[in-house]
Amino acid sequence: MSTEALKTEVARQFGTPAVVIDLDIVERNIARVQALCDAAGTANRPHIKTHKSPVLASMQRDAGARGITCQKIGEAEVMADGGHDDILISYNILGEQKLDRLGALLSRAKITVAADNPTVIAGLPRAAEIAGRDLDVLVECDTGRKRAGVTSVTEAVALARDIASRPGLSFAGFMFYAPEDAVTGTQAFLDSALAGIHEAGLTARIVSTGGTPSLVNLGKIKGTTEHRAGTYIFNDRMMLAAGMATLADCALTVYATVVSRAESDRGILDSGSKTLTSDTGGLEGHGLIIEHPEAKIARFAEEHGFLDLAACNLRPNVGDIVRIVPNHVCVVVNMVDRLITVRGGEIVGELPVAARGRLT
Repeated sequence: MSTEALKTEVARQFGTPAVVIDLDIVERNIARVQALCDAAGTANRPHIKTHKSPVLASMQRDAGARGITCQKIGEAEVMADGGHDDILISYNILGEQKLDRLGALLSRAKITVAADNPTVIAGLPRAAEIAGRDLDVLVECDTGRKRAGVTSVTEAVALARDIASRPGLSFAGFMFYAPEDAVTGTQAFLDSALAGIHEAGLTARIVSTGGTPSLVNLGKIKGTTEHRAGTYIFNDRMMLAAGMATLADCALTVYATVVSRAESDRGILDSGSKTLTSDTGGLEGHGLIIEHPEAKIARFAEEHGFLDLAACNLRPNVGDIVRIVPNHVCVVVNMVDRLITVRGGEIVGELPVAARGRLT
């Protein structure tokens, strides 16, 4: 059916706002990034925080991905329930309750975790003891993003030695989430860290890098064994701004209805902060309206998207349905229970966001 007919049918069946994914584009995105990883000789370990779906993770695995990445234990539990058994949890894990769950998870799947401090490392043997098997641990390193991760080679090597000394733990390597312009610094850090652990009699089986924008650097950091990218499966306005996607690569859009036009240069969408979220991703406005790219979603209430139409020659009318490419797709997915799936311009069905809200 035509685009207009599809929008009308989505609204009729599901109402708006509706979060819609085009499976044809999803498959193209999966294939493209898998080909990039294959060409670079780097294993693809996609991050499921973007889609939170074991079904979509299986599509990535079937296309050639070797394992998946999760940010929280709750996500990993959902993925293991969905048949995924090679999971990296790329986040510091603390607390008895989480360590008990990690142990239970390790008893039924191959799990690797990351750590960037001795306190986290000291707790991890509990999970290995519960599972009755060793737990692989990566040292997270920061080369400029200033989020998590040790900032010196000395710290990285010390943590590697600490991991190797603990019962039930196995030092597996290093994990990076480097800024896109930090290839040289990351390479120097990695080379020095590898030399340091060699002196300690250790080896790094895994050197994991991450980020969809960092796909431009695949193969440039020598010694990398795998890459963790998430957003590429759907893409969003941030990826458009970064030059990592075109509009044709954006698989997820929010269908919204114009519900008010109180004045000629403004209007209201039925999609506010509870749909598109307040995360701007550093961009102006809160999404790209495909039908009216000059329009600006200037601000939000919870259920209201405030349209600034001053720059538009063609302005929407009350009742018009528009498609929005969100600024940051990952947080939008976490706002809904289901994704509406389409293929070839036809509605296919619904896909549960199975790991939605799994924040622990």
